[in-house]
Amino acid sequence: MSGRRIGVVVPVFNEAESLPEFKRRLSAVLDASGMEYAVILVDDGSRDASLALMREFHRQDPRWKALSLSRNFGHGAACTSGLDHIDADAVVLIDADLQDPPELIAEFIQKWREGHAVVFGARTGRSESWLRRSATSVFYRLLNGLSATPLPLDAGIYSLLDRTAVESLRRLPERHRYLTGLRSWVGFSQVHVPYERRPRHASQPKQSLLNLVLLACDAIFSFSNAPLRLATILGLAMAAGAFLFSLNVLYEKLFTAKPIIGWSSTMVLISWTGGMILFTLGIIGEYVGRIYNEIKQRPVYLVQEKVGI
Repeated sequence: MSGRRIGVVVPVFNEAESLPEFKRRLSAVLDASGMEYAVILVDDGSRDASLALMREFHRQDPRWKALSLSRNFGHGAACTSGLDHIDADAVVLIDADLQDPPELIAEFIQKWREGHAVVFGARTGRSESWLRRSATSVFYRLLNGLSATPLPLDAGIYSLLDRTAVESLRRLPERHRYLTGLRSWVGFSQVHVPYERRPRHASQPKQSLLNLVLLACDAIFSFSNAPLRLATILGLAMAAGAFLFSLNVLYEKLFTAKPIIGWSSTMVLISWTGGMILFTLGIIGEYVGRIYNEIKQRPVYLVQEKVGI
């Protein structure tokens, strides 16, 4: 293949402790590839010395560039900004915390040279707590079962995208950007490379379990209409149950001498019905909220500073 220039996009949020080691290892991999390369580090509103380190990296090596966003827009927006500003025949997306080993990029490049437009890492194991591993595993399988687009299991953003795939992602205007799902949605020839996800090089995970649950909900609502169908099914089931209960009450009133005790059954039905109504309204509200955010047409991110770009 003729493409010989590779780009790397790295979303960064408070990773000052990891960045020097990340640069050392990534530079070694890219230098060994024999390809021209450029690295864009995207500062997503960091409050530590991350941006200062990025400026120093560029001073030492102009191939290392930086993009500073005006505030924290989120992981998906940071990746999107990097993809919008990179010019390469293939682009690698990787986090700076060294949980995803940069050395795997050499295998990504080999798969790309074999003709695959998308090469992504699939985690065979994770160095995390049992609860976190279990929750993540359930999420991927639940999302894959609900989504109309087949999504890879145990795969994050760590991937290599051919120029055609990058240009396709740039054409997608949506604000709620679950990039792992969008990467699958664009199609093209895709292949995975298994690897063991390692502990963070420094500091603690930036996402709490609650934040991960919220991100999981965001991904599900972005890639599946199944929750809306669930609300419909629950409504029909409740209506059917209420109808059967009414028939039973009518039968006991007309054909038996049993006294109809109404308070307990009425309160149970009211509580159950009210809870289900609020639950289904919440599901509908999630989709309405996303429609509201889309029609405002605000940009996905705002750039504060460009270094070397």
